[in-house]
Amino acid sequence: MADVTAMTTRLYYTDPVLLDFTGVVTDVLEAGERTAVVLDQTAFYPTSGGQPFDTGRLGDVRVEDVIDLEDGRIAHVVAGPLAVGARVDGRIDGPRRFDHMQQHTGQHVLSAAFGREHHARTVSFHLGSDTSTIDLAAPLSAERVSAAEQEANRIVWDDRPVRVRFVSEAEAASLPLRKEPARGGTLRLVEVDGFDLSACGGTHVVSTGRIGIIAVTGFERFKGGTRLAFLCGGRALARFRQQRDVIASAVGRLSVVPGELPGAIERLQEDIRDQKHVARGLQQRLVRHEADAYAQRASDVAGLRLIAERVEGWDAQGLKALAAEIAARPRHAAVLLSDDAPPLIVIARAADLEVDAGVTLKRLTAAFGGKGGGRPELAQGGGLTGTDAEILRAAVSMLGSR
Repeated sequence: MADVTAMTTRLYYTDPVLLDFTGVVTDVLEAGERTAVVLDQTAFYPTSGGQPFDTGRLGDVRVEDVIDLEDGRIAHVVAGPLAVGARVDGRIDGPRRFDHMQQHTGQHVLSAAFGREHHARTVSFHLGSDTSTIDLAAPLSAERVSAAEQEANRIVWDDRPVRVRFVSEAEAASLPLRKEPARGGTLRLVEVDGFDLSACGGTHVVSTGRIGIIAVTGFERFKGGTRLAFLCGGRALARFRQQRDVIASAVGRLSVVPGELPGAIERLQEDIRDQKHVARGLQQRLVRHEADAYAQRASDVAGLRLIAERVEGWDAQGLKALAAEIAARPRHAAVLLSDDAPPLIVIARAADLEVDAGVTLKRLTAAFGGKGGGRPELAQGGGLTGTDAEILRAAVSMLGSR
């Protein structure tokens, strides 16, 4: 019988660049519709310590997740069947592994820079699919962030060795670890030569030069401290390329050089504000003119003068203003639909009428779907699914039978 209790030998602990290995299936686990297998040894890293799992293959079967079990074994969630006792060749997704190694080692260097230079302790670390974050237990200024970033990159460009060693809990107590270990027993230490020493189970590059570069992309106050986002190596290059292309497109469209881009954007924003101010004035004049025209063709419905029509070319704000202007006339009411699909709807009534626009809209949304709300004198909504004719006919009937 297979030994299902023996811990999995973690090959990545001593050889983080190992991508190919051979293991024996010691157990098969079922979790709902998913199947997971345990191996006697593996190079697959499980999600742990803020670092995501490796992907790859076991034989011809795709590994979709890797889980660190409480009993010390590692479960590989697979897309196909594997039998206990099977000897399988494992293959790690190399680019994903190297990306995680760059980000995680970069985090060690960056956290050490903040701790050494600014006494800002790292509280937590998260390696995301696009960017990574560090939570620091101190508020930091832009100048201090830049200084730590510069120091971290100095260590990267020194190309210092990154070593792994194992020590007892007692030995660790006498060492200058950057932070207190979260567990006891034998500890795996990751050392950036002459700069950082931390207990960590993650995968790391063999020298800091392989991190490439560490770029802080943003930071904000968070829970009394600082949350900082950063990119390392290939991710930093990809972000640079993205921003380079965006800037090139923007300066081409605005006919400026990159250094003039902020001023050009500010001028555009000022122009837009001026144009919006002019447009609002013109719209107000147009609203008064259009309301007069609509009021002249209003129909008598149960003692009120009603306009119920679809109008073209008006946004939500304009539609509301038009309906309100029509209803400013004694005994007038308006039900206006926009030319959107589904349409926006606005219902307004004069102050001397007893009809309730909000109640009418609620009845319409009950009949045709959508949502909205408002007051007795003015209500608006959207998402109604009937035809314009059906909605307007229903509105007229509701207002006429109040």
